[in-house]
Amino acid sequence: MLLQFLAVHRDEIVRRCRAEATLRAIPANAIAVIDRGVATFIDQMANALRHGHEPNPEIGRSAMQQGHDLLMHGFSVSQVVHLYGDVFQAITQLAVETGAALGAEEFRVLNRCLGDAIAGAVTEYGQERAQSALNDEMARGSEKLGFLAHELRNLINTGLMAFEVLKTGNVGVMGSTGSVLQRSLLGSRALISRSLAELRLAQGVQHPEQFLVSGFIDELAPAAKLEAETRRVDLSVLPVADGVAIEADRQVLAAVVMNLLQNAFKFTRPRTTVTLRVGPSAERVLIQVQDECGGLAIGNVDALFQPFEQRSVDRSGVGLGLAFSRWGVEANNGRIYAQSLPDKGCVFTIDLPRVPISAAARV
Repeated sequence: MLLQFLAVHRDEIVRRCRAEATLRAIPANAIAVIDRGVATFIDQMANALRHGHEPNPEIGRSAMQQGHDLLMHGFSVSQVVHLYGDVFQAITQLAVETGAALGAEEFRVLNRCLGDAIAGAVTEYGQERAQSALNDEMARGSEKLGFLAHELRNLINTGLMAFEVLKTGNVGVMGSTGSVLQRSLLGSRALISRSLAELRLAQGVQHPEQFLVSGFIDELAPAAKLEAETRRVDLSVLPVADGVAIEADRQVLAAVVMNLLQNAFKFTRPRTTVTLRVGPSAERVLIQVQDECGGLAIGNVDALFQPFEQRSVDRSGVGLGLAFSRWGVEANNGRIYAQSLPDKGCVFTIDLPRVPISAAARV
């Protein structure tokens, strides 16, 4: 019934969404963007209904483009979210007016498609606002504190908007919008942890200690697995041999390893596996993070460790993560390097001196 309903009333739904949007004093040159975005969403929802209600990743991707286009036309993030609310309202009101009997399963598909679209649009909006603000900040010659403030602000703003959408009850917390909120919270926590570790490095405040690598990895694994789940990738943490010890600033090294894992979760292909393993030798300890991104397009992998270097169309973040990783490893008497595996992925390696096991390390 919903599939036929959308085919018959497609133009009227677009017209009603346009009329609602104009009541919110939108820019006049955005009408065409709204019409195109709503029409595309309706067509993709119809496609989902034709194919057994299977999730349609094209909805999220199109919504990201819609978020980009609306941002370029001066929309606020709340106006972006309201636009998808207009779609829901137009469909439900028109169904009542025409006496269309829409089933519970059809409403479930409608809500899921709306959730995917809102999540994609809000995520893209937050990322582009972050990148735009950071570019402006760099042009004014601000320090890293400016980068931190803008990135953290946009992570929180994205999380707040996702929360506001969840409060309406139109989408479920277990759906795409809930995942946006969770990623925003995890991203905020990771950004703060990395920034604190970087501050310690900048001020020369380090607390080196000896510790077993197995216990260190066990401490990181739960948080890393949670973040992998939000990115819809698998994390494989391979067992660490007994008795392998290093000497480092534990907090700084933890921030470095988590940063490499987050980088891998971001760039690996959907539904693939990121692997965390430790390879000890008589004198060295290699902590490796391998993804399945397909390999690097650039020739010089060392360029990745330069500040503000990014390697994907996903421009979230400011490009300081790998530079920080290099600073953190070098401050702990180690080195970091990357290897591109063509058509497969990348391996990032932290290379540290191995130390004999002391009484402190056994604790």
